[in-house]
Amino acid sequence: MLLYNVTIIIEDAAADEWLQWMQEIHIPEVMATEKFVSNRLLKVLDSPNEGVTYCVQYVAENLSDYNEYQEIYAPALQADLQSKFENRLVAFRTLMEFV
Repeated sequence: MLLYNVTIIIEDAAADEWLQWMQEIHIPEVMATEKFVSNRLLKVLDSPNEGVTYCVQYVAENLSDYNEYQEIYAPALQADLQSKFENRLVAFRTLMEFV
């Protein structure tokens, strides 16, 4: 099992709009790819960064599902995120393995 973590630092002024969009649009679109078995959305409480920091986590059963997601779906979904919140967020992604 793999954990795909996306950390987002969003400007304070855009945080509410981003959160609603993530919950209603983006996360459902990612889950509709059927490449992940579960997800969770967390708010970082002790972030040293300006703005609001969130972690969106998706669980994939195997590397093949994750790679298919990255090759087929991620470019368009990430482009949507960047265009909707252009210059208002920073995102970085990490892939981890459960041990």
